[in-house]
Amino acid sequence: MVRKLFEVDCVDAKDFFLKNSSYFNADLPDYLSFEPVLADVAAILVEAGLAEDGTTKFIQKGARFDGVNYEIITNKDGRFAWRPFELIHPVIYVALVHLLCSSSHWKEITQRFCYFKSKGCAVRCCSLPVISSDNQSDTAEQVKNWWITLEQQSLRYSLSYSHLLHTDVTDCYGSLYTHSIAWALYGRKTAKRKKHDKSLLGNQIDELIRAGRSGQTNGISQGSVLMDVIAELVLGWVDTKITHALSQGKYKDFQILRYRDDYRIFTNSDVQAEEILKCISDTLRLVGMRLGVSKTVVAANVIEGSIKPDKMAGIHLHDMDVQQAKTLQKQLLRLHAFCRQFPNSGALRRLLSECHSKISKQKEKPENLEVQIAIVTDIGRISPQAFPAIAGILSHLISLADDDEKKKFWEKVRSKMQKVPNNGYLDIWLQRVIKPLDITFQSKEKICQIVEGQVVPLWNNQWLDSQQELVAAVDASKLLIKDPKSMPEVIKPKEIELFTKSARYEGSG
Repeated sequence: MVRKLFEVDCVDAKDFFLKNSSYFNADLPDYLSFEPVLADVAAILVEAGLAEDGTTKFIQKGARFDGVNYEIITNKDGRFAWRPFELIHPVIYVALVHLLCSSSHWKEITQRFCYFKSKGCAVRCCSLPVISSDNQSDTAEQVKNWWITLEQQSLRYSLSYSHLLHTDVTDCYGSLYTHSIAWALYGRKTAKRKKHDKSLLGNQIDELIRAGRSGQTNGISQGSVLMDVIAELVLGWVDTKITHALSQGKYKDFQILRYRDDYRIFTNSDVQAEEILKCISDTLRLVGMRLGVSKTVVAANVIEGSIKPDKMAGIHLHDMDVQQAKTLQKQLLRLHAFCRQFPNSGALRRLLSECHSKISKQKEKPENLEVQIAIVTDIGRISPQAFPAIAGILSHLISLADDDEKKKFWEKVRSKMQKVPNNGYLDIWLQRVIKPLDITFQSKEKICQIVEGQVVPLWNNQWLDSQQELVAAVDASKLLIKDPKSMPEVIKPKEIELFTKSARYEGSG
């Protein structure tokens, strides 16, 4: 069962935002969790205190410092496509959660989203956060929601429309103008007139976000569900502006679907599709965003355009894998070729998850073990974001080696992965599979250093100089909730369940 986030009360919303998977919505090894830090901070920052001048003033000090939030860098192509996941300083994050989830403010936010939806909006939003009510992960349910509301609806529209134009926003979170948060809540004119009114929720959210980002007004953090909500708030307001602009023209018989910063325009004319695209582009500039020219594609066949190319190729590869690739090495080579064409894609993650499940049943050491390890390692180099499944596959393959070979194989894997620039996220997972074997692991990634027992602050706490209780609360050593050396040598499919469930819908039909 799934609940929409904006249909729950403020208490359930706060509990949801304070979950580890909401604070950082990517996979981490089981021995790492941010919940202990968030819980300790929440115990100190009482909800009612956020309205008091003293509380907000010391948080605003963060804007004077660099490095208040912490970035985990992930690499999208094994080369120069770097993407930062930003861990918001726990004090700022919990303050934001308490601010948004007070009964009056949560009512204000949910009513605003209802307003966006009730305006006869020309843009149908498919990406509002959902909460799982059973044992499914929230992230997996969100991906399933994408599959149902975006992809499946796109296929249905093929009955009525002949053209599909697909586009998305370039660096959406990094370019969002923070003052536009207040615009989204109150309208641009009202917000500008009251831009110095510290009692306005929009202005308070704006200040807290900027407190973790050196006071910058361009960009919000990426990597948490809370920031997804802020992005949806601004983009929902943009949707109403797009609707108004389109109503001034003679546009009829079209549909627009939006999943976060991804837009799909359905028409029966390529000319009309391009005119609507221009309208969307002009409106997005109000909040500092622009569309990505390289990712803007017109499809004359709606069925073909509704399914990602990597997904179609993945379906074909899955059939070939079953019917033609009789050996594991051939299957891995097919995966490698697919990875070269569609690195870090949803379809690749699904195929790797299936491969992990299959390989985990292998009990005997194959003759070509080192070859299999080499192929899988190179897939990880090309697609670092898929490394949770890669780590699982490698951990099983190397576990089949003789004891005197294991360290040698892991050192070779580690040596190759060190050549991938700026990828702390990959290091976190590589450490997971190496640590149980008591192999020394060195990394520039601070989270890895904490796992190794070093005393390393993740967040800059200088701005908390007079709040020593909070400084103690954000002690990064609390992230370690289990002994990494006690983890099993082999990663079972269940350990990366979040990765697997997410990939299942993102990369399958």
